[in-house]
Amino acid sequence: MWANCHAERWVHRMKWTGHLHEGLLNLFSAKLRSILALLGILVGTASVVAMVSGGKLATHEALKQFKTLGTDLLAVSINDSPDQQSGAELSALSLSQANNILTVDKNVLVVAPYSQLFNSLQFNGHELNGGVLGITESFARIVHIDMAAGRFISDLDGYGLYCVIGDKIYQQIKTMTWRDPIGQQLQLGKNIFTIVGIAKPWPESSFVYANIDNAVMLPIMAASILSKYAVINNIVMRLDSHANSAIVQQHIENYLQQQLPNKKFYFRNAKELIAHMEKQSEIFTIFLGLIGGVSLIVGGMGVMNIMLVSVVERRREIGIRLAVGAARMDIRALFLMEALMLSLLGGFFGVLIGIAIAYFIALFSGWQFTLFLFPPLIGFTVSVVTGIFFGFYPAHKASLLDPIQALRSE
Repeated sequence: MWANCHAERWVHRMKWTGHLHEGLLNLFSAKLRSILALLGILVGTASVVAMVSGGKLATHEALKQFKTLGTDLLAVSINDSPDQQSGAELSALSLSQANNILTVDKNVLVVAPYSQLFNSLQFNGHELNGGVLGITESFARIVHIDMAAGRFISDLDGYGLYCVIGDKIYQQIKTMTWRDPIGQQLQLGKNIFTIVGIAKPWPESSFVYANIDNAVMLPIMAASILSKYAVINNIVMRLDSHANSAIVQQHIENYLQQQLPNKKFYFRNAKELIAHMEKQSEIFTIFLGLIGGVSLIVGGMGVMNIMLVSVVERRREIGIRLAVGAARMDIRALFLMEALMLSLLGGFFGVLIGIAIAYFIALFSGWQFTLFLFPPLIGFTVSVVTGIFFGFYPAHKASLLDPIQALRSE
């Protein structure tokens, strides 16, 4: 009994080995037709892998900007309320009121208020293109500003006329002088500030409403002497990692409304923004995958058409096989094996090309390339399934041929 089962398995294995061998011979005997069918699957698979990988790389790069700063950040922008009457007395949050947020909720660890204004910037009589940020010492710790040279703004600077320049401001100054900018004078409006530090290039983040690279940063108290409009309009806070950010936000909003009843407050929560972006990225990735899937379906239809042509051309061969006793299942398996080999080869090379395209997208976009497992896996799997699905009909049609009619066809 055992010997009979073993023999049957051996015969079955040999039969499939024979189908594989014959399928390869048939594919190589019609090289042009095989290449055309192969290209359809290859292009479709490469499209799926490249699009899905590109979408995930773009999302990964966008999320990296947020995660670099940290997921435990909370920010608020202070704007005039639409209900505020024109000509009403200008009200602003004082530095002490901003720092008192630390006492509003124990989960607030660091507070960094800052103001933004636009003044004329001049160095040695030459205009500079940039903005002005009034900041505190804690601002650098929260948004991760590193120094290339000199020091950062200190809370001890008070009203001192000192400033730190961003990388793009530094690049503009380099075109004007060969001297080290540290210790040089920078004119902001009618006031002269001394450059005490140069910041390293800062990865821009939409979470912080400030262009650090293109800014002149000075003590927030010193900024108030430049203009009466140099008020605190943004605050960035770092929270305890275990804090309920929604509750903390509510506490801070209640406090700010008490201090500034005529203002409108817009909060940004790092965790919520990241979660929202991840959800959008999933939809975006699925959408790109579906677009690539269309080309894969077209490739599958190309396999079916070419396999149907092959069935027509090989009617006599099919008739002879059936006449000498070949089972219809064997005829179906033979043609299905050819479709499977085409989809396997097309899927394999399509995955490689798709990964290469995603790599060049990352290279030319200046992104860090990361190889995600999901796009190649789904691309290869779908290519094989597509090839088998569209190859089944020609294989089934070949197995249903009448041997007498097939032999008479030529």
